[in-house]
Amino acid sequence: MQFKKLALVIFTFFFCSFLFSQSINYPVSKKVKQVDDYFGVKVEDPYRWLEDDNSKETNEWVKAQNEVTFNYLGKIPFREKIRQCLTELWNFEKYGQPSKEGDYYYFYKNDGLQEQDVVYRQKELDSNAEVFIDPNTFSKDNTIRLISFGLYFSKDHKYCGYGVTNRGSSWLEFYVMNTETGEKLEDHVQWIKYWGLTWYKDGFFYSRYDEPKKNEKLTGINEYQKIFYHKLGTKQSEDLLTYQDTANPNFTYYSRVTEDEKYLTIGVVHGGGGNMIYYKDLRNDSEIIPLIGSIHASHFFINNTDDGFLVRTNYEAPNYKLVLIDPENPSTDHWKTIIPEQEFVMSGVSFVGGKLIVKYLQDMLTLASVYTPGGEKLYDIDLPGVGSVWGLTGKKQDKEVFYTFTSYTQPFTIYKYDIIKNKSTLFKKPKVNFDIDNFETKQVFYPSKDGTKIPLFITYKKDLNLKGDNPALLYGYGGFNAAVRPYFDFSIIPLLENGFIYCVAGLRGGNEYGEEWHKAGMLENKQNVFDDFIYAAKYLFDNGYSSPGKIGIYGVSNGGLLVGACMTQKPEMFKVALPSKGVLDMLRAHKFVNGSALVGEYGSSDDKSQFEYLYKYSPLHNIKAGTKYPSTLITTADHDDRVFPAHSSKFAATLQEKSEGSNPILIRINKNAGHGIFTTSNLINEYTDLWSFLLYNIGVDFK
Repeated sequence: MQFKKLALVIFTFFFCSFLFSQSINYPVSKKVKQVDDYFGVKVEDPYRWLEDDNSKETNEWVKAQNEVTFNYLGKIPFREKIRQCLTELWNFEKYGQPSKEGDYYYFYKNDGLQEQDVVYRQKELDSNAEVFIDPNTFSKDNTIRLISFGLYFSKDHKYCGYGVTNRGSSWLEFYVMNTETGEKLEDHVQWIKYWGLTWYKDGFFYSRYDEPKKNEKLTGINEYQKIFYHKLGTKQSEDLLTYQDTANPNFTYYSRVTEDEKYLTIGVVHGGGGNMIYYKDLRNDSEIIPLIGSIHASHFFINNTDDGFLVRTNYEAPNYKLVLIDPENPSTDHWKTIIPEQEFVMSGVSFVGGKLIVKYLQDMLTLASVYTPGGEKLYDIDLPGVGSVWGLTGKKQDKEVFYTFTSYTQPFTIYKYDIIKNKSTLFKKPKVNFDIDNFETKQVFYPSKDGTKIPLFITYKKDLNLKGDNPALLYGYGGFNAAVRPYFDFSIIPLLENGFIYCVAGLRGGNEYGEEWHKAGMLENKQNVFDDFIYAAKYLFDNGYSSPGKIGIYGVSNGGLLVGACMTQKPEMFKVALPSKGVLDMLRAHKFVNGSALVGEYGSSDDKSQFEYLYKYSPLHNIKAGTKYPSTLITTADHDDRVFPAHSSKFAATLQEKSEGSNPILIRINKNAGHGIFTTSNLINEYTDLWSFLLYNIGVDFK
């Protein structure tokens, strides 16, 4: 009897697989005659029409593709079980790290399944908390969302600026509220991207673009960002232009007023991991002048002292150093090194309580130490484990700070740190709905194609039998000088519980090992990133973790490019590919929205030498007819104005046209969503579909 039941299960599974493979009728994607000439190379672009996101044809194509995709996903027998599992996992109280502003501690909290986190405040850490901002009341369908990267308080703490986004777009608009009464003021500024506010006296500085044309809000190139000063009680049209640069349309600017309100500092970002720093003396309304001018390196203003400006920089220090710059003599010859470059990457510095708190990255793991303002090391911070730390920041006068510790097997846990006593105290530990002791992580180092050692974290259930054909999910990013650090992601618990191995590689292009690591994976060296990822999979195969028929690959944004490149270069190595919001048309990436900001990292097809390497790896242009590609679920969002959805749409249409065999090629276009800033249900729905598709196509029955 047991044998008959098993046989029936196997028959049903393979019958459904056969049925799926035979029944996908992709929507017709019309082709147009569009040929571009790149330095004598003729390149066809038959799906160019999909770049017009305002057209009726494009909207009908999106609707038709979604119908096919959701019809397919709806037939996966365990899809709703995965949704229920994720919903249960999500349903626990989540706290954000507190910060002290005036008489109150402010923090984010979610009761479990609230669509957006609510901002609370309390006068004492053990007193009752009151709601300060509830973004769930902004709109009935939660399409207006509170940005999570900051609340901006005036120096006297009477006012708080906060930003919102509509339907996931990267366009931000800011409002101001009276912190005493909760009253929302009439002040309202918009057409802001990337950066927040910085208060000065009875107003604030902010960066914005000119209002785009009606049909180009999500697609038009963003150029000529400017800095304005807004005085409370006035209209945005009356704001004072503080800084602009008409010679460099692609530069962006973030500003910060020092705690003593003596200076306005301006970070000038020009792509490729480099930036400059300008400043203005607010005491005498001086001109804006360079502190760090044309040096092509990365610099981060930390704070000002009586002797000058503290800056973390990788100029002649790929792993970063901390220097003091005298604004009267700002040339590099006069820089004073406070903390020299170390063996490990200096990933962050804060000036708190009269001390310097410095964070380092050792093989993607956080270390932290405390120094005097003169650079004398006092002690290391005894962290609660091996993992990642967010926080350890505050104001000059603070005596305590908070930080969040996490790892692949440790949910986000908040600690309070006493700077004087060098003591950490547990503040908030989440009460999760699963046993975290069931899982383990180990870090290994594997050789890439050129022999470079790449770090790889491997997480799985403790009782898992590593027999060589375990299902696996490999994740990576590898770009924009951004380090991938260990953190707990409870969305992968359903995978781990069903025998998956979850692997994260620290690829070149990031900041895992400083600027040299970044440079080794950008521009003409981008192929190194793909090789690193491919060789991570090879390591898993060669060392008994998984096999080509059992592995999926996943990446978002620049990571979506990573997945697209690897699946087109080595389609036989991967069973499932999940490119999300990927940069996939490398020849036209610089022509979309903020694409010009990508030029420093990727290059531009307008340059002959850069065109040659971009064309060589561009995922869209390396899809070959008659090739069996992995089962692919492409995900994007209709309001993504960070990575234009046409990247994904053109990639999907081309794959559906040219891919051979029965592997599904689907695209899921999220409605009323963007590149980030998700609601809870949005996240649960997306992971439900990603993991359903992954498990089903690898052949794992969800239990």
